[in-house]
Amino acid sequence: MEGREMEGKDFEFFLAGSLEKVFSDRRPEEWKEGESLCILKGETPAIQLVSYRKPGGAYPADLRFRCEVAGFPAQARMREVELVPSAFPCFERTDDNYLTTKPGLFPDLLKPCPDGRITPRSGQYRALWIDFPDTARVPAGKYQAEIKLTSEPEGMAEEQSLSFTLRVSEERLAKQSLIHTEWFHADCVADYYHAEVFGEAHWKALESQIAMAAELGVSLLLTPVFTPPLDTAVGGERTTVQLVDIAEDGDGYHFDFSRLERWCALCRKYGIENLEIPHLFTQWGAKATPKILVSREGKAEKRFGWHVPADSPAYREFLQEFLPALQGKLQELGYDRKHVFFHISDEPAEAQMESYGRAKRMTQDLLEGWQVIDALSDYAFYEKGLVEHPVPSNDHIQPFVDHGVPELWTYYCCAQCEQVPNRFFAMPSARNRIMGVLMYLYDIKGFLHWGYNFYNSGFSRKHIDPFYDTHGDYSFPSGDAFLVYPGPDGETWSSVRAQVLLEGLQDMRALQRLEEKTGREQVLELIYEEQDGPFTFRDYPASAGWLYRLRERIAAKLEEKTDEKLREQADAASANEQAVCAAGGKET
Repeated sequence: MEGREMEGKDFEFFLAGSLEKVFSDRRPEEWKEGESLCILKGETPAIQLVSYRKPGGAYPADLRFRCEVAGFPAQARMREVELVPSAFPCFERTDDNYLTTKPGLFPDLLKPCPDGRITPRSGQYRALWIDFPDTARVPAGKYQAEIKLTSEPEGMAEEQSLSFTLRVSEERLAKQSLIHTEWFHADCVADYYHAEVFGEAHWKALESQIAMAAELGVSLLLTPVFTPPLDTAVGGERTTVQLVDIAEDGDGYHFDFSRLERWCALCRKYGIENLEIPHLFTQWGAKATPKILVSREGKAEKRFGWHVPADSPAYREFLQEFLPALQGKLQELGYDRKHVFFHISDEPAEAQMESYGRAKRMTQDLLEGWQVIDALSDYAFYEKGLVEHPVPSNDHIQPFVDHGVPELWTYYCCAQCEQVPNRFFAMPSARNRIMGVLMYLYDIKGFLHWGYNFYNSGFSRKHIDPFYDTHGDYSFPSGDAFLVYPGPDGETWSSVRAQVLLEGLQDMRALQRLEEKTGREQVLELIYEEQDGPFTFRDYPASAGWLYRLRERIAAKLEEKTDEKLREQADAASANEQAVCAAGGKET
């Protein structure tokens, strides 16, 4: 029975869409009978199997069910949706589009379940995340996927099955054009695992996290050629992660790029096409220099840091040697000017315009011809020519749009807690996924977020356990600081938020593919078919159903274009055949 619950004496199993957050104490909305998951080749479709065990009953408490998926020609991947705590789900400022504002347990962590065995919990709704990460070679068509549930030991409970429809388009997803960065905090990985920085255990965990980032659509990776000066208290410091060994003698600075070469090899292995270099000055105003270790006579010292002002002549002299050497090495490693991004200082405010301007002028000649981007919210920085490629937050983007800023990027973080899309635990998943549609509408070229794996408290005053402290010691609403979890033995575990963000990126790519076939005007008509536009980052469809129906409309339109193409080909073949026959008749 498609999309319908199957009941045993003590157990319930039913399906829910990927945009449902399955809390233990509330029944999620079921996947509706007759609805289809509509995808292009190369997408990762997902659905959730929800289980519930009625309190009491005669069955053993640890009775398991083996879950098997058949009927779709791609391997199913299964991960249990684990509940994680949040003592700080949101700021006081909220809006009506939150699932809850109360602390509690939230469904987020995706724990691998390779054997497909689940144990329904008494009195709790729990979910198994089922997706298909490799659909690139699946033939186009309509499939009926079946989920079969068998008790272990067999015969202890009635065997059950559920099914859902998957429709695969003839078309493939457009190649991701969006440049997407989730800031990668290599120090936090070492800190969590208590691993030697750039020791083999650290490299193993780094590779796992880079591989996961690539799978999630990250195409630009923060590369710690020196320790990034981000989220660090004034006078404090983070664990040193400096890929470039720097030495100094009477002849100047000397650079060993061996670790950078290994880093870049990992990025190339997993298809990360772009690198970003840490900010050349401290956050929120560019007042000091980043922490950079330099060896002299075999002894490493903290040459630059909070104790060295941003306009230090010594720092300028260092950059004059370091940046050209770094740029040359990156080009040698396959990362040219089109694929490397530099930063001056993160999130400068109006009061810091002067210090930011000084830092910009100090490095301008050294970065000429290279891409420089910075997250900010004040249009004046762009207007005065201080930032060529601004990255405004999605709640401050409109002035940049209204002034026609080209090649526009955007970002969100903890401050974007009202009206606009974001991905806090406490927000519905549709509020996360809608970002893809909005970025298509705004023709956004890049998306930035600061927290891929930030396992520190605010200002990095201490390290945290992300399985317990999901809010950085009450610094950020849960869901802001990290997107993935550090699993055992260096393994990386994804999250519901990460997978839903990926679905949003896939929506964007599906719309781009459709635009190639129909033109932008027809795509806009399709988007606004149910709800008048224009949509903005503050005014957009809030329901999961709207997103599902949009994908159905995209699928129908692509199928229509495919049919048109086939008819044109058939007509052309028929006309050619008639022409050949006519020519043959004349010869006769």
